[in-house]
Amino acid sequence: MGKRHGKNATANPVYSYAEVQKDNKFSGYGLVAARLGKDSIKDFDCCSITLQPCRNPVVTPDGYLFDKEAILEYILNKKMDIIKQQKAYEKWQAKEATEKKELLEAQRQSTADKFQKSSSTVVTTGSGKGDGKIMPNNFWGSAASRESLRTTKEKPDTVITSPISGKPIKASDLIPIHFTPVVDDDKTPVASKKFRYMCPVTRDVLSNNTACAVLRTSGNVVTMECVDNLIRKDMIDPTNGKSLREKDIIPLQRGGSSYAGSGLQLESRVSKPSMHVG
Repeated sequence: MGKRHGKNATANPVYSYAEVQKDNKFSGYGLVAARLGKDSIKDFDCCSITLQPCRNPVVTPDGYLFDKEAILEYILNKKMDIIKQQKAYEKWQAKEATEKKELLEAQRQSTADKFQKSSSTVVTTGSGKGDGKIMPNNFWGSAASRESLRTTKEKPDTVITSPISGKPIKASDLIPIHFTPVVDDDKTPVASKKFRYMCPVTRDVLSNNTACAVLRTSGNVVTMECVDNLIRKDMIDPTNGKSLREKDIIPLQRGGSSYAGSGLQLESRVSKPSMHVG
C-alpha cells in the first residue's frame, strides 16, 4: 500500500510550469497569459458596436459587420461632433483675427509714440526713482511676448472613420447582407440557437471557426471554402447567376472591440516588467 503525500509537500526540486505561472501572476513580473472564455468572444454574426446579433446586418467594403441602426447612429453622432468642432474652430479663428488686428494697431500706435518722443525737443527730468523712463503698461509683458506664447488650434478633421478599422466610412458604402438560417424543425428563436446560419450553397454551418465572405451582388454570406473551390472558377454568384468581380467578394472580418475579442487568437497576453538580479 503506497504512502499518502501530505497537503503541503513542497520538496519537489523541479520548478514546475504551474508554479512559474502562479509566481508571475502575483509577483508583478514576467508574461501573464490567460485563455479567453466564451463570453469574451464576439460571435461572427454580431455587431461590432453593440456586440449583439444583427437585426439588419450591413458590412463595410473592408468586411466589418455592423447593425445598420447602430452604425448609422454612430455616423450621425460623429457628424454632429464635427459640426460642433467646426463652429468652435471658426469662433477661435474670428477671435484670433480680432486679437491680431488689435496687436497690429497697438504696434502702430507704439511706433508713432516713439517717433513723436524722439523728435520732441522737450526734455523730461525725473524727480524720483524710475522717473523719465518708459515703463510697460502691462504687468505680464508686451504684446510680442503674448503672441509667442499663444497656442494654435488645429482644424478639425471632417472625415468620419470606422470605430473598428479606423478607415473612412460613409453611409452610402454600407452593403446590406443576408444570413441563411439553418433549416431544422426547432422552433427556438434564431438568436437563441447555437448554430444559427449556414452557407446557402454548400449548406455548411457557419460559426466563429468558419472563414466567411459576402457576395456583393446578392448580399449572401458564404464560406471561404465555397469561394475558393466553386465561385472563383467561373466568377458567377451561384445564388442569383450574376457575374462577379474580385472586389465583389468581401471576406468577413472577425473584428472585435474594446469589450470583446474575436478571431482565431483566443489567448490574452500581458507583458509585465522583467526583473534582473545582479
